[in-house]
Amino acid sequence: MSFKVTVPATGHEFDIEPGETVLEAALRQGVGLPYGCRDGACGKCAGEVVNGDTHYAGELRSLALDQQQQGKVLFCQACADSDLEIVVREILNNQDIEVKTLPCRVESIEQLTHDIMKLELKLPETERLQYLAGQYLEFLLEDGKRRAFSIANAPHDDALIELHIRHVPHGKFGDYVFDGLKTRELLRIQGPLGSYYLREESERPIILMGGGTGFAPLKGMLEHAFYIHFDRPIHLFCGVRARRDLYMDEMVKGWLEQHPNLKYTPVLSEPWEEDNWQGKTGFVHEAIVEQYPDLSGYDVYMSGPPPMIKAGMDAFYQHGLPETQIYSDSFEYSDDALRAMGIKKPQV
Repeated sequence: MSFKVTVPATGHEFDIEPGETVLEAALRQGVGLPYGCRDGACGKCAGEVVNGDTHYAGELRSLALDQQQQGKVLFCQACADSDLEIVVREILNNQDIEVKTLPCRVESIEQLTHDIMKLELKLPETERLQYLAGQYLEFLLEDGKRRAFSIANAPHDDALIELHIRHVPHGKFGDYVFDGLKTRELLRIQGPLGSYYLREESERPIILMGGGTGFAPLKGMLEHAFYIHFDRPIHLFCGVRARRDLYMDEMVKGWLEQHPNLKYTPVLSEPWEEDNWQGKTGFVHEAIVEQYPDLSGYDVYMSGPPPMIKAGMDAFYQHGLPETQIYSDSFEYSDDALRAMGIKKPQV
């Protein structure tokens, strides 16, 4: 028998199953309760139960006992014995989330294409990084520089942090990832960062446009949408040069069989003859306006190289897309890569 949890301050309600914690149930249904470790060790998920009864499934940590004495409950550990009415701070947008600086360990390295590497990072046992689907983090390097990468996995699946890193010509960090980085190596990160994340409150259908590793934040958005049973129509467009640059394509095709609200269009701008490509060719933004000549009723999310973002914006505005319905994440080159290519970064 399931119970209902109500958060009167925001009007949110969600169901909770037997043996499920309040935090697990909330995240499963897109309600952003705060957390820091998801293991009962930090207290950031604590709140009050105004009506109803809960129990802790496992052995209580001393922190949980302390919170009980203060009349509070750790929602990452508490299960429901009845309908609940709770008081807790909710995560409603990116400004509500704590930005953390944390050590991390490289858990796995996997080469996805000739120039894209997937990294999985593990945080300390007592830490989790709470973020919104689509946000990014930065590596804090020893020379004081930073390198930003989108988080490619959904917030509920946060035991590891997944990143997709492209080997940009003359990019020192990319050189290191491809030629020097080893598993179990320790790094420092800061995040989550950015205002590029899935807006769940809108009711409009969604168009996602990714170029290259711009697929990474879109992957996180899609996995989150599937997890919370998002039923709005979603059309994913991925633009790359040739067939060898299209990665995780089979995974996306598998999603199509499981989620009828999802459509997928890969677009190659310069297919090789041996690709024997039968799909869309040209620029990815052109494929979008060809299929959706009137964009006024859509939300559009774009991530990838700056020329693609600019071309997309110019075209989409001409096809009726309001500025308030477009969200973008432009993947800028590092200063090192720009200098090596003889490009001077404009002063802002």
